[in-house]
Amino acid sequence: MRPASNLPTRFLRFFFYLIYQPLAWSYDFVAWVVSLGQWKAWILSTLPWLTGPRILELGHGTGHLQLALHQKGSLCFGLDQSRQMGILAYRRLGDAGSPGNLSRGVAQHLPFPAASFDQVVSTFPSEYIVQDETLSEIQRVLRPNGRLVVLPAAWIRSQRPLDRLAAWLFRMTGQAESWGALFNDKFHVAGFLVEEERISLPGSELVVLIAAKVPDC
Repeated sequence: MRPASNLPTRFLRFFFYLIYQPLAWSYDFVAWVVSLGQWKAWILSTLPWLTGPRILELGHGTGHLQLALHQKGSLCFGLDQSRQMGILAYRRLGDAGSPGNLSRGVAQHLPFPAASFDQVVSTFPSEYIVQDETLSEIQRVLRPNGRLVVLPAAWIRSQRPLDRLAAWLFRMTGQAESWGALFNDKFHVAGFLVEEERISLPGSELVVLIAAKVPDC
């Protein structure tokens, strides 16, 4: 989740720090509430573009996508800055009998060799995803013709009162903000060719960006 610019920045940063670090155990519940139960479906909507065989997830969170990738037979790795998220993700993978190839670190300094992955994926990332250092590192670890897959935004479209309340709550998290030019421009400058895919789910709409690595980068 990423903070919204129309709310006091300090408060939102502290709130996200709490649910991503010491209160990480509450993350799935908070995400479920603000998405009206659609959070997991939103995360897994990236699967059609994650064909592997080697995949890196930046910001693996509580491990839903990691588990889905393991279950489809991909060799996947995850990176997250939060120790608590690592514990939760390892637990989810272990309970399902899946291996956990997880690392603690930051996207600006990826602990992997060059040309290690066919795809890099990030769902609802914060602003780190468009930082020059991050995009340079993603370019480095992607194989030729590799792809960066980003799920930057979702919108709750239903007009029922409860759904409208959920949509308002979700906007407060910053996940429904405008994403367009910022992502596209940054990806282009970093040497990616970007395509946009829109996904319609019952009561919601998602956008997925598929950024293909330019061969000479």
